[in-house]
Amino acid sequence: MSQSALLARDLVRDLGGRRVLDGVSLTVSPGRRVGLIGENGAGKSTLLRVLAGLDEPDAGSVSRPAGLGFLHQEMSFATGSTLADVLDDALREAREDLARLERLGEELARLAEDDPRHADLSEAYGRHLEEAQDRESWDADRRAALVLDGLGLGTLGHDRTLGSLSGGQRGRLALAALLVRRPPALLLDEPTNHLDDGAAVFLEEQLRGLPGPVVLASHDRAFLDAVCTDLIDLDPAVDGPVRYGGGYSAYVSEKRAERERWERRYAEEQEEREELRHAAGVTARRVAPDRGPRDNEKMGYGHRAGRVQSQVSRRVRNASRRLAELERTRVAEPPVPLRFAAPRPVATSAEGREPLVSLSGVRVPGRLALGTLEVSATERLLVTGGNGAGKSTLLAVLAGHLAAEGEVRRRPGLRVGMLAQDTVFERPDRTVRETYERELGAERAETVPLVRLGLLAEAELDRPVGQLSVGQRRRLALALLMARPPGLLLLDEPTNHLSPRLCDELEGALGSGPGAVVVASHDRWLRRRWEGRELRLTAEAGTGMGMG
Repeated sequence: MSQSALLARDLVRDLGGRRVLDGVSLTVSPGRRVGLIGENGAGKSTLLRVLAGLDEPDAGSVSRPAGLGFLHQEMSFATGSTLADVLDDALREAREDLARLERLGEELARLAEDDPRHADLSEAYGRHLEEAQDRESWDADRRAALVLDGLGLGTLGHDRTLGSLSGGQRGRLALAALLVRRPPALLLDEPTNHLDDGAAVFLEEQLRGLPGPVVLASHDRAFLDAVCTDLIDLDPAVDGPVRYGGGYSAYVSEKRAERERWERRYAEEQEEREELRHAAGVTARRVAPDRGPRDNEKMGYGHRAGRVQSQVSRRVRNASRRLAELERTRVAEPPVPLRFAAPRPVATSAEGREPLVSLSGVRVPGRLALGTLEVSATERLLVTGGNGAGKSTLLAVLAGHLAAEGEVRRRPGLRVGMLAQDTVFERPDRTVRETYERELGAERAETVPLVRLGLLAEAELDRPVGQLSVGQRRRLALALLMARPPGLLLLDEPTNHLSPRLCDELEGALGSGPGAVVVASHDRWLRRRWEGRELRLTAEAGTGMGMG
């Protein structure tokens, strides 16, 4: 059975009075793996649901391979179902393939080659054999064991009910079921959620081996780079969504080149505008209508004055016409990348070489055990480790939000700012704009306008904070830290809920930002590119394993 492409033409979808998809078209050929990127709300999940047939577009059409698989956020099994039930369902098609081939083979063996039914039966056998080969049906049971082990589920008993599994385990089981089933086309929405490094690498290998089309939405830049053959940026653009060839590294290079071209066009246009204004103004003044003749011009003044006046008028008109044309086709000013505002001057300790914070023999029972740690005034420290290793606990201790056994010393007057994973504001009834101004003060809020940071859209500024999504609340909290940087900045999983573009900008800002920065993160892309120190914690009560 030859693989089929996934096609979408001119898709339009309105949700809640807002146009989420506006004329989106795409072709995903067999063997291509297309990543969808963009800001939250750009339409990634909506597009996947339309492609899967779970949501009908208001206009446009989709042609999808039969049996397409879609990674749902929730599994379509009752909580009383067992892991064995899920696996049996995932293996059903492969087992049906083998049973069908066995039956057809037996029927063929009983027929003579000159029997009229032999040709049709032989054709059917060949067709089903190709389908079984595409699904690797003979290897399905071995593949099921391999996939469960690769996604960290190999030690679970097959009699475990879904209700007894954690949310992360259920998510991994749904992903495992799709990989075991091996559908002819695959749609995935944030597939690396709940995966550790090893499981994410295993998933990458599995997806690269699939013969059919794959479309996935992800914020995981390392995953996008390892898996995708193409990326589609769904952020609003003049000509609609833009498709880039290659993985995330290629996308970053192309976006950087685009930015450089944009900045160059803008600078050239500004220079031309200034030259035209200058030329028009100077020329008009030099040959003004009421300027009298110079002594050496008096004999031919009338003739030459008229001719020169005509030439100057033409130059002024040409310059004005070109200025008007530039005004109509003006190149927009490139937005300023995310950067920390200049901090207010603060009094520093006379012992400038002393650390901002030092920990010795720190222990939070069952959560963290650390020998010594010093954070300098210009520190760039990355805290890594698996779930339960104590990364968030360490940041809470550094911030003074959590009491700990042992010695914790902070430099007097040190201002600490922390971006927690769960962001809560005391007054959810206040708007984003009011919250920003009250937290910073009117003067600082005016000096560093919230919109200029690019973390929240203009339309969101007058919404009550309580109506924001988790990601939007985190962006507001991050904006407050960017606008008034503390002496010690603590960031707990800062790239969660940010688009890949904003993650890149934030990493760039951290490198050149003021003060000390301590980041706890599982983000593989961030960790690979980190240039500061690294503290690795293990899951045994958050024990520190050493500095990189």
